[in-house]
Amino acid sequence: MNTGPEIIPTLRYRDAPAAIRWLVDVIGFRENLVVPGPDGSISHAQLTWGNGMVMLASETDGSDGRMVMQTGPAAVYVVLDDVASHYERVVAAGAEVVQKLRDEDYGGQGYSVRDAEGNLWSFGSYRPSVS
Repeated sequence: MNTGPEIIPTLRYRDAPAAIRWLVDVIGFRENLVVPGPDGSISHAQLTWGNGMVMLASETDGSDGRMVMQTGPAAVYVVLDDVASHYERVVAAGAEVVQKLRDEDYGGQGYSVRDAEGNLWSFGSYRPSVS
């Protein structure tokens, strides 16, 4: 039985190598697979968070045979247990905070930051369940 994620957000970046570094070094994702492209671009990357994943690549005009997909803005929500510690680490690293750490009306805590290319990354302890 496959235990991998079944829905995977996919983003394009003008500077995918910088996005990967930020997501790994500042946010805490792990590199699962990074496929370099020509001229320092990224053809495909898979970054993991627990059993979740995001895929990303450098933007393309389609001349390389890949599907044309515009860069951001996109929004991604990431579940974590220790929201306060993660928030402190991300703020200390200089991330642009869009929404400060707060208690959510629907449960848990959460906060949001924006990456260098305008994508919104929200983090929280609220875990939606599938019924």
